[in-house]
Amino acid sequence: MKYNIRGENIEVTQAIREYVEKKIGKLERYFESTEGVTVHVNLKVYNDKQAKIEVTIPMPQIVLRAEERHDDMYAAIDLVVDKLERQIRKHKTKVNRKMREKEANGVTLTATAPVATEEYEEEEFEVVRTKRFSLKPMDSEEAILQMNMLGHNFYVFINAETNRTNVVYKRKDGKYGLIEAN
Repeated sequence: MKYNIRGENIEVTQAIREYVEKKIGKLERYFESTEGVTVHVNLKVYNDKQAKIEVTIPMPQIVLRAEERHDDMYAAIDLVVDKLERQIRKHKTKVNRKMREKEANGVTLTATAPVATEEYEEEEFEVVRTKRFSLKPMDSEEAILQMNMLGHNFYVFINAETNRTNVVYKRKDGKYGLIEAN
């Protein structure tokens, strides 16, 4: 794996770089090949001295992403690696379950990734409520106002300019984001 490590309000020292590469490098054991994979790491330090680490690992079958805030940069790195490891195990468990189901139906597949040594319970994704509503054409500012009036953290609408479905959402930093469908 190649590493792209950036720092905001912090100088990325050789010690931090080596620690990040050592910890994230342990994740390579879960994959047959990590050739051509670039790990994007963003380190931030805020005015309240809290450190934040964001890690994105785009793989051919899955994009791994995690972020963590902590008073200690090294602790934040450890916590984010733990999150990534849980994501990998969960994904592998799901892949292995699908393979076993296909083998039980008479279709034999070969694994493209090593089998996880431990089984982890997978969350069941159950839809418990369905809402139907008409989308009203509006601009993003009106959509944000509607979202705030409803007390939601996202709002789906038709963009009046493009006539496409868009989503506005409230970010963790208190600002707003816009998702535009293609």
